[in-house]
Amino acid sequence: MNDKGLVNFRDIGGIRVPSGKLQSGYFFRSGQIAGISQEQTAFLQDQCRIRDVYDFRSTDEVKQAPDSAISGAKYYHIDILSDKTSNGASLGAMITDGNKVHENMLKTYESIVLSQSAQQGYHDFMTDLLADDAPILFHCFAGKDRTGFAAAVILKVAGADDQQIMDDYLLTNQLRVKANEDLLNRFKNEMNQQQLDNLHTALLVDADYLRHANDVLLEHFGSFDGYLKNGLDLPSDYIARFREKFVTD
Repeated sequence: MNDKGLVNFRDIGGIRVPSGKLQSGYFFRSGQIAGISQEQTAFLQDQCRIRDVYDFRSTDEVKQAPDSAISGAKYYHIDILSDKTSNGASLGAMITDGNKVHENMLKTYESIVLSQSAQQGYHDFMTDLLADDAPILFHCFAGKDRTGFAAAVILKVAGADDQQIMDDYLLTNQLRVKANEDLLNRFKNEMNQQQLDNLHTALLVDADYLRHANDVLLEHFGSFDGYLKNGLDLPSDYIARFREKFVTD
């Protein structure tokens, strides 16, 4: 499928899991879709048949760069990190002084697992998946952290193994090469070299981040099932219902 140059865009379906295959054409992830072209909008509308768009960005991010409208699609804003005073996954917070980007990103992933806004947001998102048959697009700013974790949860629920989940997660670094270069060029006259280096690091995903999120999840909830039940407040038969709906033989 030609993605028409949409940033960090992909269908996470189609992978083999023990009970079959996660259906293609339902779960699309991307970076923000602000100011996209008419051709890109038509692609999302006509070829992907997107009917629901989930935007995980902060209220400020949404105000600064509202999503382009996709005809016939409903839009849902779920601010995953609204509990976090400084939204570490937003562009502004990525550009920290010193060499603390890696450390800050690990803290952001702790918030993605443990903050009330994230748990409520992912609860709403995962609940909606079962209530709807329509293809969805979910995204944040770069489509890498808040979105990357959401994709990991969907894949894990579907029955994907850790390597399949990590492969999808790390694909972001290949799919954001041009977008990252463009961002760095945009800021090269406004930032010192340290800030540019920090920004570059912050625009990449690192296997450490997702592994850390998993460690935090296991430490607080005991298991992935425990996270779904006690973190996201999903019913105990959620996985079975999801697989019945979206995993085909």
